Amino acid sequence: MGMNKRPPTGGQPQLQKCILFLLLPWLSGKVACRQPVIHVSRVVVVQPLGDFPSATAKQVYNELKSVHRKVLLRSSIPLPAHAWYAPRIRYRADSLIAYLRQFGSSDTVLIGLTTQDISVTKGDIKDWGVMGYGYCPGQACVASTYRLTKKRQQQQYYKVAIHELGHTQGLPHCSVISCYMRDAAGGNPLDEEHDFCPDCKSFLVSKGWQLR
Repeated sequence: MGMNKRPPTGGQPQLQKCILFLLLPWLSGKVACRQPVIHVSRVVVVQPLGDFPSATAKQVYNELKSVHRKVLLRSSIPLPAHAWYAPRIRYRADSLIAYLRQFGSSDTVLIGLTTQDISVTKGDIKDWGVMGYGYCPGQACVASTYRLTKKRQQQQYYKVAIHELGHTQGLPHCSVISCYMRDAAGGNPLDEEHDFCPDCKSFLVSKGWQLR
């Protein structure tokens, strides 16, 4: 964005200074994981799965549009049969995001929306039920409504979606109780989460997110 423009007359020394300024932290080994960097934000693709309600998909799309410039809403696609885990009557989240990845590119990050129960392997637990799952960092994630509080599903589902998208941008779980990136740890603490903490917010802003 703007990097291909020719520098104004007499601007070459300033450009050299900027390049040197950016290189110095790297040369000194002081580049931190959360240090803001120049980054062209990817398109967030909202991808409903199966019989996911269109009204809820549109709601998620609108909420994400308020914090990110580039968001697309696609038509629903079938849930992949190979992701079904019959012993627990649910879908494997890792298989779902691997499936979603084929519909994206290096310029996109996909979030799959589902009403189905989903699970992953966690440590010694072969099949651990989760509300969402995403590559960290990566190009795909999935969020489920299955484990949400029905009366507050709308508010809670956005928090799950933005949490998983945070992972795709490279954010790990956060120790701040009120942060969207808090680890659910097998429960549903979503009502205690109110926003990204300052560190997580700063990181996402550096990735192109328009967070207040």
